[in-house]
Amino acid sequence: MSVVEILPGNGYARLRLNRPEKRNALSPELLRALSEALRQLETQPEVRVVILEGAGPAFCAGADLAYLHQLTHFSPLENLEDSELLLRVLWQVYTYPKPVIAKVHGPAIAGGCGLASACDLIVAARQGARFGYSEVRLGFVPALVGVLLVHKIGDQRARRLLLTADLISAEEAERLGLVNYVVEDAELDRFVEELAQRLASYSAPSLRLTKALLNSVHSMSPESALHYAAGLNVLARTTPEFRAGVESFLQRGMSQ
Repeated sequence: MSVVEILPGNGYARLRLNRPEKRNALSPELLRALSEALRQLETQPEVRVVILEGAGPAFCAGADLAYLHQLTHFSPLENLEDSELLLRVLWQVYTYPKPVIAKVHGPAIAGGCGLASACDLIVAARQGARFGYSEVRLGFVPALVGVLLVHKIGDQRARRLLLTADLISAEEAERLGLVNYVVEDAELDRFVEELAQRLASYSAPSLRLTKALLNSVHSMSPESALHYAAGLNVLARTTPEFRAGVESFLQRGMSQ
């Protein structure tokens, strides 16, 4: 049984973390399987959106505790190699050319919360979802996930979550800017599938270029970002999807 399952949908695919007995804890095997599944879906044009979800009661409970015990015996070089594996997967999700939606039905803790925050959108179940960065309780540092969190919600709010290790509700996570949508638990599947289908109905090049813009402007001066954005506009205007969209808009206008 694969630790990451690919479940096809209408214009989207679901990637399910499949270690329910371990609360989908992150292990090298799971991270490599997730990375490979993302690579596979990237080459499939019929898949325009990816949903990331977890099997069992948790979305992802962070690092595998048994594996964490092994890490205490690793050399500095081995620990660096292990850390870089998580780095590569988080960056792969964050910069993925297709929209990635985290469907969080249960706890998303530590590295699991970081994995969700690497996604473009997070949809959380009102009752079941919980979010938190518990690393400091274990004498660990929320290093990689902390970088993404600062980008997502800002320095002050990130300080609260990373330093206190608070476990927060879906509604509090939405208030802090970590979560995009909070829905009733029974509506989570339907809401996420409808959201994915809506995004999948849009121009794939437009979504890809918009993601490129969002991922790049943080590190640029305003002037550089505007020049970069102008170049993206040029690329977007040369796509068949743009021409078809303009033509459709004009035809609707003439028919009114």
